[in-house]
Amino acid sequence: MARFPEREADIKALAQNIISGLINNPDFPDPPVAPADLQALLDAFIGAGDDQVAAQAAAQQATEVKHDKQVDLTSAMRSVLRYAENAVDNNNAKLTALGWSGPAPKTPLQVPGQPRLLEAPRQGPGWLFLDWKAPIDGGRPASYRIERRRLPGGDWEIAGMAVATETTLNNQDRGKEWEYRVIGANKVGEGEPSNTVMAVL
Repeated sequence: MARFPEREADIKALAQNIISGLINNPDFPDPPVAPADLQALLDAFIGAGDDQVAAQAAAQQATEVKHDKQVDLTSAMRSVLRYAENAVDNNNAKLTALGWSGPAPKTPLQVPGQPRLLEAPRQGPGWLFLDWKAPIDGGRPASYRIERRRLPGGDWEIAGMAVATETTLNNQDRGKEWEYRVIGANKVGEGEPSNTVMAVL
């Protein structure tokens, strides 16, 4: 059994076949919709599609014109606001007359906060994958130092560096129990160490 089409082109083709078949075949003398009425519906459908294409083209053109006008407006506004900032030496009280304010004072960079949720989700012989979350307070870390120590009670030593919040440590000593932690750092200083994770590689 044939399936009724879903694509517009297939619907149009089937409609045309039905119209031609009704006109040229005497086996269908009294259809519920006359061929002329079907043709009118098909023509209306095709016309609506043409109108849609034209409307979409017009909408695209209108969107581009609107964008250009927005660029013109915002460029002029920025020019006026830069002039006003210079004219009153960024005096916020005076700039409020224009609905504006001067540049916010720069916040001094702070030491990073504590990296969060350090995990070691994957590991293998001599390697370890670590990931963690960035601090939610303090300054933004420029890098992270990954440290390890031998358990029990060894001294902390540098195991690697990272600029993202994940890293893979290779060439780790095998058959030993290690504890790892992460410390965020920037040009101001170092933050508090993260939680620790243990691994036997």
